Amino acid sequence: MNFLVTLINGLSLGGIYAMIALGYTMVYGIAKMLNFAHGDVLMVGGYVMFVFLAINAHPLLALLVAVIFCTLFGIGIEYVAYRPLRGASPLAVLITAIGVSYLLQSLAQIIFGSETRYVTVAELGLVKIGSLSLSVATLVTLGVCLAVMLVLHLFVRYSRIGRAMVAVSEDRGAASLMGISVNFIISLTFAIGFALAALASFFYLMKTPIITPTLGSMPGIKAFTAAVIGGIGSIPGAMLGGLLLGLVECFSNAVPALAPYTDAIEFALLIVILLGKPTGFLGKIRREKV
Repeated sequence: MNFLVTLINGLSLGGIYAMIALGYTMVYGIAKMLNFAHGDVLMVGGYVMFVFLAINAHPLLALLVAVIFCTLFGIGIEYVAYRPLRGASPLAVLITAIGVSYLLQSLAQIIFGSETRYVTVAELGLVKIGSLSLSVATLVTLGVCLAVMLVLHLFVRYSRIGRAMVAVSEDRGAASLMGISVNFIISLTFAIGFALAALASFFYLMKTPIITPTLGSMPGIKAFTAAVIGGIGSIPGAMLGGLLLGLVECFSNAVPALAPYTDAIEFALLIVILLGKPTGFLGKIRREKV
């Protein structure tokens, strides 16, 4: 029975990692850049919800405002920080992303202080399924995360805008010649990724109801790890990597002898997988044009 509870908790946590990883993998797949500030969007969304919950707003209203704010914030960050570097070297873009990350953390510390804040997003209690007692929040998180990932997959695969995203990902120049607005597609990609990170922050705070300016650092790194494990640039790969990482984390924490080394086990898993499959499970080898 404990195995089943740990399994469900792992899938739920993995769903959160997967939603954050989707932002990493979409931006890399379409804009060909690693946005290391993406994990900090989790923190930004958390503080937006903290502000609205402090004035007794409904949690769903706080979530809606956080998603809208982070969506617009993503468009703004792309326009101000990344679009001017569209033709720059990957190293310049990477350094800029790291700078944006530290800027967001510093602004959060200036505005809210460095102390830990406690955020009660929602208390949903427990539900009994036979002899199992499961957290309703865990089940809701799992259900919503899986639904969001399915909808995003269908959107990218079957919608007109989704096909335009794939075209920009494959060949930006050819897509532009076919009448696709590359700038619009990249901005939309940032907007979707930031919205998913804000949504993930809601469920993350349901599991761990504390927030600090560095809240997004470790979840962001683990989400990036999940994206690489699944195959950076692959949406199904980000989902697979997130779920796998969540399962590994929960099962490691369930074993007292392994619990102190959970983070090390997760990153060791990344190394082992990349040694056997450098592109990740679902990644593809891309040929660079010269």
